[in-house]
Amino acid sequence: MKDGTVDAPRTALVLIDLQMRLVGQQLAPYGGADVVRQSMRLAQAVRDAGGLIVVVQWEEPGRDPQPPGSELVDEIAPRAGDLLVTKRTWSAFHGTGLHGRLQSEGITTLVIAGVATGFGVESTARDAYDHGYRLFHVEDAMADVDAESHAFAVGKVFPLLGTVCSTDDLLVRLG
Repeated sequence: MKDGTVDAPRTALVLIDLQMRLVGQQLAPYGGADVVRQSMRLAQAVRDAGGLIVVVQWEEPGRDPQPPGSELVDEIAPRAGDLLVTKRTWSAFHGTGLHGRLQSEGITTLVIAGVATGFGVESTARDAYDHGYRLFHVEDAMADVDAESHAFAVGKVFPLLGTVCSTDDLLVRLG
């Protein structure tokens, strides 16, 4: 495989915390609706190419019921064949069994998107890197509570872990 291409059947798109109350916040540099729209473009392309979709939902530990708006946005609701991961920490890997599930599917590459860039997205990306996954960070399919936090993760952290790209660039890489 060439360094810039994506082997779709061995790839999972990991969508982090696209929940009503989180995407409804004031986000930057992209709004929640923009992140959801780009995430849906990625999900359709990854599905069409034979990849796996992982939908990650955050639950606050010790809260029952969860706060209003904790449900996933309708567009992100898992479909048949998708994985739903419920996390109780920032990372989608900690205590969820995600790594084992990805291994059992033969996944070696992760495409990461979602909210918030410097929290759940970055924490998941760091853990994915530590597990040895090849990573693509889709910059325009993630947002944070402020533009500076987003820019720091995208400009300083993610390039050390993998490839930073746009939605359009990832779609080309999928072929």
